[in-house]
Amino acid sequence: MYQATAQPSPRTETSGSRRRLSPDAAPLFAYGTLQFDAVLEALIGRIPQQVAASAPGWRAASLEGRVYPGLVAAPGSVAPGVLFIDLSRREWAILDAFEDDRYDLREVTVASCGRGLAYIWPDGEVLDGDWNAEQFRTSHLEEYAARCARIAPGLLARAAH
Repeated sequence: MYQATAQPSPRTETSGSRRRLSPDAAPLFAYGTLQFDAVLEALIGRIPQQVAASAPGWRAASLEGRVYPGLVAAPGSVAPGVLFIDLSRREWAILDAFEDDRYDLREVTVASCGRGLAYIWPDGEVLDGDWNAEQFRTSHLEEYAARCARIAPGLLARAAH
């Protein structure tokens, strides 16, 4: 079992900001499209070391007009996902550039693993239902991963600045 260690937290700026990360970011809790190997390969060129994880008090909500979810507070719920424990600074920067500007990067409690950072959806366009990873896999993954591969060079350039 992975035990999260105390590390400096990232800057937690408001939505719409770039450069949300400190130089020593904690593990990333992924609950949506980043759980899929094809997406990770397209974006950072490898599959990071990961452990199964969940975030109590949160849910991966379906978002209006989007194929990806948003993590929203939901007392009594548990969002399943994975915790990436070996992302490099470069990979963190690429993933941060990839994530929608509206997300806030915040620390969350991760069951049996301690703490991790997660991209939290602030508000608006949240649907009542939870995001369905299997539906995403069958209906959107191939096209989504191809799109990620097309935009990855630009994300790398943004992350380098």
